[in-house]
This record gives sequence, C-alpha cells and structure tokens, in this order.
Amino acid sequence: MTRARSGKTVTQGRKRLRHLTKGFRLSRHNLFRQAVVTLLRARVYAFRDRRTKKREFRRLWIIRINAACRMRGMRYSAFMAGLQRAFVQLDRKALADLAIHDPATFSKLVDLAKANLPAGLKV
Repeated sequence: MTRARSGKTVTQGRKRLRHLTKGFRLSRHNLFRQAVVTLLRARVYAFRDRRTKKREFRRLWIIRINAACRMRGMRYSAFMAGLQRAFVQLDRKALADLAIHDPATFSKLVDLAKANLPAGLKV
C-alpha cells in the first residue's frame, strides 16, 4: 500500500492561518509556530476587549454629559435623577450626542431636569 501523507491538508491549514495573521509584525505573520501563538493571544484580546469597549464608551458618555451639565450649573447625578422623574427615556449615548452636536436641545433637557427635581435635592 502507498503511504498516506497529509501534505495538501496541512499546507492548506497553514495557508489559512497565515491569511488570518496578515498584518502581524515581523515573523509573526509568516512563521507558522509563532503565528499560531500570536493568533491565540490576538483572539483572547479580541474576546476580552469586546466587553471592555462597552464599558469605556459608557464612561466616555458619562464624562461628556457631566461636563455639559456642569457648564449649565448642574451635576450629572442630579441631571439623571431629574430626567428619570420627568420620564425622559434617552440613553447616555443619545444624551452625549445631544450635548456635543445640539447644545440648545441639551439646555432644554437640563431645564426640564431642574424642574422635575425633588425639593430637597440640591442642584
């Protein structure tokens, strides 16, 4: 019997891996053993950072809303409490976008939040 060799299959697998590591620096994209290790690490980072990205964007939106509120003489927490009492259902992404691109509308939202704050809450 002839000896079974897996030449074509192995070559295709390595070619597929090299395609996935395109853009990696130095020998990490063309040396197979280094490419395997680097690709594993890259996928770990990608998995982790898909979750981290959500946290970082939420922090950025809160920072932008807080800055815009303080320019209008109000704290972020009081602003959000006032909006909740006024039943405004805008998320932080939309509020941050309004604060940057439509300051007049954001000022109206701040006034609405101030009007709906409880009497004991300091602005």
